[in-house]
Amino acid sequence: MSPIELIVFDMAGTTVQDRHEVEMCFLEAASHTGLAVTPERVLALQGYSKIYVFELLWTEMIGENHPDLIEFVNNSYRTFCEILENHYLKNDIFPTEGCLEIFNYLKSKNIKIALTTGFYRKVANIILGKLGWLEGLNSQYVGNKNTIIQVSIASDEVLKGRPEPFMIQKAMKLLNVHSSCSVINIGDTPSDLKSGIRAGCRMSLGVTNGTHIRSQLSIHRNDGLLSNISELKQFIKNTDHELMYEKV
Repeated sequence: MSPIELIVFDMAGTTVQDRHEVEMCFLEAASHTGLAVTPERVLALQGYSKIYVFELLWTEMIGENHPDLIEFVNNSYRTFCEILENHYLKNDIFPTEGCLEIFNYLKSKNIKIALTTGFYRKVANIILGKLGWLEGLNSQYVGNKNTIIQVSIASDEVLKGRPEPFMIQKAMKLLNVHSSCSVINIGDTPSDLKSGIRAGCRMSLGVTNGTHIRSQLSIHRNDGLLSNISELKQFIKNTDHELMYEKV
């Protein structure tokens, strides 16, 4: 068994407080552009690339062969981007409960931290900048052992966002982590869990104090559900004990 080298965290709802702001912005954009959708449907699609979600929902509403499908999708997405950017620019942003504690713990263990997100880069940077987590990252959003995080990956920087594994795989490549067995993935949505499983991560864990509660995540394949992110520490300790036992 290999030691843990990298933890891949989702942003909104996992490391960044989310009081369903993204859903509200999405529903507002849908309402402004004539897209009929329920809050429950939007919640179920949290974590996915937002333009993909608009494409999916418009296709469900008018069919994939509608001549104006792409125009409707792009209009809804542009409206959503404007609403979302204004929201994050005007409002305070905070880490989730236990986030900074677990970041410090991982730093003490020389375990790298990657942040992935369904947001596009501009919004990711607004959030990271307000939190001070962009400090020290280079043009590829890669840091070093002294930066708060070691890499940031946005969904518009890979071929496809969640639930595909590409953001996790890009983080591994940029940080020279060669085995997915050395990676733990953690997020608060079903798409987060799926991406970790598809990437072959050692564990794909869910947190239940974000956008989804325990009962909503428990029906999806996972390697553990945490009440908050600080409980990740115990999973790391358990892995250390298993490694020590193997060496005996």
